[in-house]
Amino acid sequence: MIKNYFKIAWRNLLKNKTFSIINILGLATGIAVCLIIVLFVYDELSYDRYNEKASQIVRVTFGGKMGGEVMKESSVMAPVAQAMLNDYPEVEKATRLHSNGMLGKISYGNKNFREKDFASVDANFFEVFTLPFIAGDEKTALTEPNSVVITEEIAKKYFGEEDPMGKLLEFSSLGTTKKVTGVIKNIPLNSHFHFDFFSSMTDVPEARSDSYLSGSFYTYLVLPKGYDYQKLEAKLSTFLDKYMSSQMKVAMGMNIQEFRAKGNDISLHLQPLTAIHLRSDFTNGLEPGGNIQYVYIFSAIAIFMLLIACINFMNLSTAGASKRAKEVGMRKVMGSSPFDLIKQFLFESVFLAFIALIIGLALVKLSLPIFNQLADKSLSLNMLFTVSNIIILIISGLVIGVLAGSYPALFLSSYQPLAVLKSKFNANQKNVSLRSGLVVFQFFVSVLLIVGTIVVYKQLAFIQNKKLGFNKEQVLVLRNTYLLGDKKEILKNELANDPRVLSISNSAFVPVGPTNSNMASTFPEGDKTFIRRTNIYEVDEKYLPTLGMELSSGRNFSKDFPTDSAGVIVNESLANLYGWGENAVGKKINYFTSSEENSFSSYQVLGVVKDFNFKSLHEKIGPMMMILRHSPGLIIKVKPTDVAGLISLISQKWERFNMEEAFSYSFLDDDFNKVYSSEQKTGKILGIFSALTIFVACLGLFGLVTFTAEQRTKEIGVRKTLGANVSQLVALLSGYFLKLVFIACLIAFPLAWFAMNKWLQDFAYHINISVWIFVVAGLLILTIAMITISFQAIKAALANPIKSLRTE
Repeated sequence: MIKNYFKIAWRNLLKNKTFSIINILGLATGIAVCLIIVLFVYDELSYDRYNEKASQIVRVTFGGKMGGEVMKESSVMAPVAQAMLNDYPEVEKATRLHSNGMLGKISYGNKNFREKDFASVDANFFEVFTLPFIAGDEKTALTEPNSVVITEEIAKKYFGEEDPMGKLLEFSSLGTTKKVTGVIKNIPLNSHFHFDFFSSMTDVPEARSDSYLSGSFYTYLVLPKGYDYQKLEAKLSTFLDKYMSSQMKVAMGMNIQEFRAKGNDISLHLQPLTAIHLRSDFTNGLEPGGNIQYVYIFSAIAIFMLLIACINFMNLSTAGASKRAKEVGMRKVMGSSPFDLIKQFLFESVFLAFIALIIGLALVKLSLPIFNQLADKSLSLNMLFTVSNIIILIISGLVIGVLAGSYPALFLSSYQPLAVLKSKFNANQKNVSLRSGLVVFQFFVSVLLIVGTIVVYKQLAFIQNKKLGFNKEQVLVLRNTYLLGDKKEILKNELANDPRVLSISNSAFVPVGPTNSNMASTFPEGDKTFIRRTNIYEVDEKYLPTLGMELSSGRNFSKDFPTDSAGVIVNESLANLYGWGENAVGKKINYFTSSEENSFSSYQVLGVVKDFNFKSLHEKIGPMMMILRHSPGLIIKVKPTDVAGLISLISQKWERFNMEEAFSYSFLDDDFNKVYSSEQKTGKILGIFSALTIFVACLGLFGLVTFTAEQRTKEIGVRKTLGANVSQLVALLSGYFLKLVFIACLIAFPLAWFAMNKWLQDFAYHINISVWIFVVAGLLILTIAMITISFQAIKAALANPIKSLRTE
């Protein structure tokens, strides 16, 4: 029986090559897109799940509101971990991680490398996270000072075939040596942190602090299996009242209750480990995370794409049913039951689905390298070829085949043999209506994706062209000049005399890209209770002109005024926040330097700089102050001519100082683009998926137009004989389908506006969705549909009417 079903399916496939190719190609494309997105979503959702205790681990985070500014930080104060372990019996373990940022040179013998992925952790860190040891003991590796655990990759890099255990690494920037006490396997890619060196927390003086007013320790708790972390989170509402209130009273002159009475708030929260990567909207995450919105968007695209491909199959199968009407009639006359016919047609559907599945897998294999490059992933088709996944693929092929072929099978098996054998078969109006509805759905999805793609690209263009308050073009940034020590000033002076250099500033604080960052609690003189979290930049007198920043009032720092070291330049946001407005110059601002009573620094406002975006455009411009202080970095404004020659010269000067570390640099505009690389990649991927969705939808439309033209062959011949021209015949065949596309546009536009408007709310600065975007999207989809329809419609209209009138 199966053999017979296979023969019939194969013969029918060869007999109707055009319909079969359209069916298989459309379904294969849908399957391929769906599988790629499944791999992407699986990878995004898999972050940190390699940990054996992943479901038990939560991260403690800090949140609150101060003067209208929302604070959301992923690190907390040093004593939080131990206090929670003491106060809450449900906390089984607590461990901390402290990121040291740019580390600098590490040496072993004659091997020197510049490293940055360095962290200090508590001794029980490896009992919480599953980072298997190749050598050493996870429980004792970091109990002693100046001990360090390294990854397998670093062990090979520094020691080759030597046994690294007990060897000493020299950390130049720390001024110490550390003994290797453990080697772990490389950290999986799907982790929210990647460090190569884990040093003992006993070497970090701040780790022993009892202050609850500042801290940058990433703190993780292990809770019992099956425990609802929200129960513990509810108990944390009084945690800071207990430990922080008295310290606030000493430092700020008010306790936490008085602080909250002024409309402020601070609190601790818990975040599941497995949610960190996709819900990473914190100001100080360890690494850039993903975005749960994009997971939802791409998942929806995968479902819609597969639905469209299945709809194509149903549309074309039901549309071509009349071609097999007599076959069905003969089979029924010969004794076939409706159930036998349903089995046959379902087998044909499943047969085509498996052919499409195989082709879809081949398309995935071919397109994954391109997708990986766009999405910055390392996805592999091998991820699908596990026993469980192969079973899922086989079941999926069966389900797709059955779902896509169920309606055509029921429809074909319902024919009355007497009617079809007398050639009295007529298309059922319900079937025509169903096909029309499915066409509308296909193009509804296509229009959604087109509008979404246009909005994403418009927002990216807006970001690129927005006035940021500083000039990012032709700005060269040297971040590691601290390695030069005293020779840094020599390099700066030599570059200042180069005709290709317009201006040069001593600072490691830049508005975009990797930068030094300082935050402090500030208040205007005379009102210690009006505290605001403020960004602090350390700059020199050349900083503003080098970056093209403008003052709205007052003056810049100057070497002519020695007292400027006690002065400050604030941005407009800070001046307005404190109610100074245009009268800010001459006012005094204070910021806390420690938790001790009256331990704060006082500065006089010299000038007000116009607001500039020193954070992502996802965030509003916050309060900012600049103090006169050199920091280890150089920012160079260069002429557009011979930039390569200037970089080559700086490199030679760097080598002249006998630096053991390689010269490195970046351009500010490149750093700016990297900040929004996620949106740029998403825009490209969305554009590709939109094009593929339209392609699959047009395949189905082309098949339906082809079928309609064949059904109306005699009508076209009669109309042509009676004088109808080609344009009239094309309009006859295409008008109905264009009307369906128009209806799809009308339905899709409101939903597209709602979805993209919600996406834009994630940006503090964004475009408004204009009407012309919908006009362009509508004209584009109508044009594409018209081209698809016209190809076959013109072919039918140009056919010889004599030949078509002879057709039976």
